Amino acid sequence: MFGSVLIANRGEIACRVIRTARRMGLRSIAVFSDADAGAAHVALADHAIRIGPPAAAESYLAIERIIDAARRTGAEAIHPGYGFLSENADFAQACAAAGLVFVGPPAAAIRAMGSKAAAKALMQQAGVTLVPGYHGTDQDPAVLARAAAEIGYPVLIKASAGGGGKGMRVVRAAADFAAELDRARGEARAAFGDDRVLVEKYLTRPRHIEIQIFADRNGNVVSLHERDCSIQRRHQKIVEEAPAPLIDEAMRAAMGRAACDAARAIGYEGAGTVEFIAEDGAFHFMEMNTRLQVEHPVTEMITGIDLVEWQFRIAAGEALPLSQERIGRRGHAVEVRLYAEDPARDFAPSTGTLARLRLPEESPNVRVDSGVRAGDAVSVHYDPMIAKLVTWDEDRDGALRHMARALASCEIDGVQTNLDLLRRIVTHPDFRAAALDTGFIARHEAALLPARSTAPLAVLAAAAHRWLAAPPPMPDPADPWSPWATRTAWRLNGARFQDVTFDEDGTTHHLRLHPLDDGRFRLETGGRAVAVRVDSGADAALLVELEGEATRLSAAWQGGRIVVFAGGLRHALTPVDPHEAMGEGAGADALVRSVMPGKLIELAVAAGDRVKAGDLLAVVEAMKVQFRITAPRDGVIAATHCAVGDLVEDGAELMAFADDNDND
Repeated sequence: MFGSVLIANRGEIACRVIRTARRMGLRSIAVFSDADAGAAHVALADHAIRIGPPAAAESYLAIERIIDAARRTGAEAIHPGYGFLSENADFAQACAAAGLVFVGPPAAAIRAMGSKAAAKALMQQAGVTLVPGYHGTDQDPAVLARAAAEIGYPVLIKASAGGGGKGMRVVRAAADFAAELDRARGEARAAFGDDRVLVEKYLTRPRHIEIQIFADRNGNVVSLHERDCSIQRRHQKIVEEAPAPLIDEAMRAAMGRAACDAARAIGYEGAGTVEFIAEDGAFHFMEMNTRLQVEHPVTEMITGIDLVEWQFRIAAGEALPLSQERIGRRGHAVEVRLYAEDPARDFAPSTGTLARLRLPEESPNVRVDSGVRAGDAVSVHYDPMIAKLVTWDEDRDGALRHMARALASCEIDGVQTNLDLLRRIVTHPDFRAAALDTGFIARHEAALLPARSTAPLAVLAAAAHRWLAAPPPMPDPADPWSPWATRTAWRLNGARFQDVTFDEDGTTHHLRLHPLDDGRFRLETGGRAVAVRVDSGADAALLVELEGEATRLSAAWQGGRIVVFAGGLRHALTPVDPHEAMGEGAGADALVRSVMPGKLIELAVAAGDRVKAGDLLAVVEAMKVQFRITAPRDGVIAATHCAVGDLVEDGAELMAFADDNDND
């Protein structure tokens, strides 16, 4: 066994690999870009070394810099994690040429499966059923369009060189094919440096089932059971579980055999995942990922096997630790991916500083994999994952109960997250009944992404309590003892009361607070009046009692807002002066703003151009995802306030329409 390993990755997977390396007595070496100098994986490793600027192409994707870092730190092996260079055959070859152990399959195996088109051709030769499609080398747009027409719409355009939902587009009509092809190729170039694609028939109600396999250099291959990864957004998984529910043993065994045959066919070594699309009792080969998967913890939870330890042992030349018949399966595990993103805006990534981050406590039933801490920044440069929450129990119902409770205990502020969406998914009746397919979120959008509800009375009471307890505003220097600067509800005559107005995402809450002599206060709002009692605990915890019912929640000031968490839901309440004007004022509809923070990679218009509603104005890219900004109405562009290559903030003004009167 080698004695040291450099982890050529970042975030939660780097932390995950480091923990196993430490348990095995291996020296761990982290790499970091300038944006990650203070990151959790840097602090956790035994040693860390800078490899370049924030842009992944100049740091985590720069093969020469990674190899140089390994030489300089005396690393004997390199673990690529997942993403970045994990499926790059040139990187695996460069490691071998430098005398470094690559903790992954040989370069030849990566090349064999690295191209989805080539992999499908190989599987077809092996007799594995494929989804109908075009997997050829001719990438002429006209050829691809003809293939799509022959396959029959809807079709799926997929990047040939990668996965993770990048460079993947569903096309439902021939008229949309050219535009969607351009988008898929653009994302593929950004994510993998390769814009080749394939075109397949888009199945309407498929399940995404994958088999975890391991192989050693002696030709032994085993399956570590399957995972269901059907719950996806933008073709990227956000909920995974093992074993796959409602799969019969015959189909399970057949997929396991097909996956092991695929690994043997290419002389595979190490961890790999063979992915299938299943529909109506049949399964079709989709792709093979020649790396560890994000969702590997659910397999670890049901097998009791540390997959990273197996990776290390096989890379060091050891045989598989267990034969197929000794690989057990116990209970059920579920994983959710907690992302910094806004589901209400087509899952646009969200950036910012994690002002508050509270994740569930770990236990035999709950596991938390994360690479960030409170105070860390979520930037535009990398994947916006905050954490993976994994729960286990003897059966699926138990695992889901633990997951619902784990999600309800999370408290995150500073970025938008998909936390509420995840809560709604795992408690949805169809999900509980295992009625799963890749269109689950779109089909249940009304229930999973409802209009945001406003703060209930208990939340308003908690915010009022924090507001009353806050230090008073800066007093008038000319009258520092003025009673008007206090929050004691002082009155010269009459009953004491204090008025406060909160803004919550455009909703205004008017409260009147009457302090009572026993430490309680009476809250009046919306025609209701209730007595409130609040007991304070540690870490912003509150027990709010009103009308004989007590609610446990937390409330704390974050900047100029009071942020309240109740049952996993976040409410941000901003005290406002009711005499100040609200909103952006006239002319706001003339502005075109960025839909997310990121880099402007295309500007399709200039000042003076006339556009129609729906025309492309600009393209913003963040975290390898591209978003098109289109014209909200007909009109003339008066001015642009950005240039290609600019880093823009969420909501930044990109351009403005001319006044309608100017168009007469």
